[in-house]
Amino acid sequence: MRRSLRYLPIAVLLIVSWLLATGPIATAQDASRLFTVQQSGVLRVCTTGDYPPYTLREDDGTYRGVDITLATDLAATLHVVPQWIPTTWSTLTDDFLAHCDIAVGGISDTAARRRVADFSIATSIDGKTPVTRRADADSYATIEQINRPEVRVIVNRGGTNEAFARANFPAAQLTIWPDNLTIYDQIEQRNADVFVTDSVEGRYRQRTHTTLQVLHPDAPFDSAPKAYLLPQGDTLFNAVVNTWLESEIRSGRSNQLLTDWIG
Repeated sequence: MRRSLRYLPIAVLLIVSWLLATGPIATAQDASRLFTVQQSGVLRVCTTGDYPPYTLREDDGTYRGVDITLATDLAATLHVVPQWIPTTWSTLTDDFLAHCDIAVGGISDTAARRRVADFSIATSIDGKTPVTRRADADSYATIEQINRPEVRVIVNRGGTNEAFARANFPAAQLTIWPDNLTIYDQIEQRNADVFVTDSVEGRYRQRTHTTLQVLHPDAPFDSAPKAYLLPQGDTLFNAVVNTWLESEIRSGRSNQLLTDWIG
């Protein structure tokens, strides 16, 4: 086994040893991202930085959030350092393929993304639910109430929020907003009526925007797993990430991080 792997934790080393001994992967070890990450000493992490509680880029360029903490822990497990690669929801898959080893930050597992990348095991299950002004909560609770010509729906560009809005609110007035951070200000300032996003994000945002309310977060319109983008077909690297991630989930750490953010 390569000297660059000698400091990996025992559990990870056992997985690597087993995989390298089980056939085709042994002849393709140089192609695995695990070895290039170890050799470079850097885990390149794509993240949008605009989707708290999963990922949030501060004004000084630093990142924090549930998935930021977990990705930092993954890098530490591999004895490398994380490098945050900024991306957007519209360019996520292209940036991942060109620049990153992994992508994190509330990413929904979709068929379109699976065409070019693999996904980790699910970190959580979430779904779309409306966020609106507290005073207007009774007016935008259902898809039928939102899908009306007089309703001004706002949504961030790219990703599953825009796809959901286009599929379910064709009769409404749709504004495509360039980012996911100032979109809530638009609702507070009455430039839009409702934003449909993941319930976890809505729960977090109603804490920072007290005039807003996330509606029925425990009964969202749909349901989808959140996971990390991984290199397609990289059995070795992906097995190591999934084994580490499963331990974080089983220990309750990932859930506790989420609870700390949304209360």
